[in-house]
Amino acid sequence: MDIRKSVLHTLQCESEIIAELEKTVSEEQIEKVIDALMNCRGKVILSGCGTSGVAAQKIEHTLSCVDCPALFLSPSNALHGGMGVVQKDDILILLSKGGHTRELDEMVAPCKERGALLIAVTENEESYMAKESDLMLNIRVEKEPDEYNVLATGSIIGTLAVFDAIAIVISRLKGFSQEGFLKIHPGGDVGKRLSEMK
Repeated sequence: MDIRKSVLHTLQCESEIIAELEKTVSEEQIEKVIDALMNCRGKVILSGCGTSGVAAQKIEHTLSCVDCPALFLSPSNALHGGMGVVQKDDILILLSKGGHTRELDEMVAPCKERGALLIAVTENEESYMAKESDLMLNIRVEKEPDEYNVLATGSIIGTLAVFDAIAIVISRLKGFSQEGFLKIHPGGDVGKRLSEMK
């Protein structure tokens, strides 16, 4: 196996996936998600299993960084009492590439009963979670970089890229400043650089 060729192939595939999102992601869907997040009077809760769960945790952190209070809810914990964190006026965002994740499906009814807004992020518009959601964000890729098209690699990078774009729009709409960012990110090199800019 040519290792260098394989690495470059993966990088090229993933860069093409992000470039393709400009054509495949619905601007209307993105605008509705941004509007919901901007007008959220509660908190934003994200959940997902496996790689989607890891992506949900990264998105949760990014939203919190732009003063959009968010947290990650483990699907297994959610089904054993953790749904108590979901309240009226909250937004619950469920991430599932294929849309068929039993644990997430079981979170749908309790979410609706508690009066939270449900957003499904999936490539499968026909899935239960997509059909039952208040808003749906369809993020799909034609093919993952691996031979068998099973590793959620490029698709997760695509999901993260879309939510990075959403977070930056939110930061701009909120007029988020360097001073504001310093208040929630005082540590590390970022905090040091922001302090020096004052």
